[in-house]
Amino acid sequence: MRLVSFNFSKINVERISETNERIKIDTNIDISSIEKAKLDLFNDKEELIQIKFKYVINYEPKFAKIEFLGSMFITLNLKDSKELFKMWKDKEIPEDIRVFLFNVILMKSNIKALQFEDDLSLPPHIPMPRLSKEENNPK
Repeated sequence: MRLVSFNFSKINVERISETNERIKIDTNIDISSIEKAKLDLFNDKEELIQIKFKYVINYEPKFAKIEFLGSMFITLNLKDSKELFKMWKDKEIPEDIRVFLFNVILMKSNIKALQFEDDLSLPPHIPMPRLSKEENNPK
């Protein structure tokens, strides 16, 4: 399995309101389509697959929303491709492929989301690393 390309087709970032309430942040990834693609650069042992996705970060209660729509192309060997399309008929994805896809989406989208959150003064949707002062423990 190999990532060939990754593209965003739509990015929507909006701050809906001001709030003093405690904010709950939910994220959701939705794979909307999986289709075979044609490109003569790949051999007969691999298939090129296009995956379309939606990744949403919701700040509740109705505080802000970040939405990414995009697509990626991956290559799969013929056996894995056959299994993927067999399971996709029921809108399911084999776990190893799903984990790979979600990790790519998260990696590419979270970097952009953090920048937008900073621009709109929104709290980050993922915990940021923090340093803390070391406490001296007497022996």
